[in-house]
Amino acid sequence: MSPQMIDRLWQAAFDTLFMVGVSAAIAFLAGIPLALFLVTSEPGGIFPAPRANRLVGMVVNGFRAVPFIVLLVALIPFTRLVVGTTIGVWAAIVPLAVSATPFFARIAEVSLRQVDPGLIEAAQSIGCRRRHILLHVLLPEALPGIVGGFTITVVSMIGASAVAGAVGAGGLGDVAIRYGYQRFDTTVMSVVIAMLIVLVCLVQIAGDSVVRRLRAR
Repeated sequence: MSPQMIDRLWQAAFDTLFMVGVSAAIAFLAGIPLALFLVTSEPGGIFPAPRANRLVGMVVNGFRAVPFIVLLVALIPFTRLVVGTTIGVWAAIVPLAVSATPFFARIAEVSLRQVDPGLIEAAQSIGCRRRHILLHVLLPEALPGIVGGFTITVVSMIGASAVAGAVGAGGLGDVAIRYGYQRFDTTVMSVVIAMLIVLVCLVQIAGDSVVRRLRAR
C-alpha cells in the first residue's frame, strides 16, 4: 500500500470521526428533549398533551421508517440550504443527525419509561416542581440506559456514515468504494473494514465503561 493511500486512509478516518461526532452531538442534544416530551406529554404524564404527543410520535416514527440512503437523497435540498453543499463531510452531517435523532429519542424514551413510577410519585408528594422531577428524578435514574442507547446510536451512525461515503460524503465509506471496490483493491477494502470494526469496538467499550460507572454510583 502506497504512502499516499495510507495518508488518504488516515484522512478518511478523521472525516468519519468528525461527521459521526458532530452528528452524534446534535442527535443527543435534540433526542433527549424529544424523548422527555414523548414520555411526559402522554395521558397521565407530568405535562399531559395527548394530541401533541400523538403528532410528534407520528413524525418520529415516520423518520425512523425511512431507510438512511433514501433519507440522504430526500434531504438534499434541505442539506444544501443548511450547509450550502450536498457533497463532503458537512453535507453528511445533516442527514446523519436527522436520521439518528428520532432513533436515539425512542431508545431514550424506553429508558425513561423504565424509571420506577414510585420515585416520581414520591417526588410529587413532597411538592417537587415538575421541572425538578425531570432534572433530578427522571434523567438521573434513566441515565445509564440513555448512555447505553446513545452508544448503540453512535455505532449505527458509523455504519450510516459509510453509506453516506458511497454518495460523495467522504470518510472511510468513500475510500472503500472508490479505491477498494471500483479498483478491485481488496487490500484497501480489508483495511477499511478493519478500521470500522476497531472504531465500533472502541465506541462500544467506552460506552459500556461509562454505563458501568453510572450504575456503580
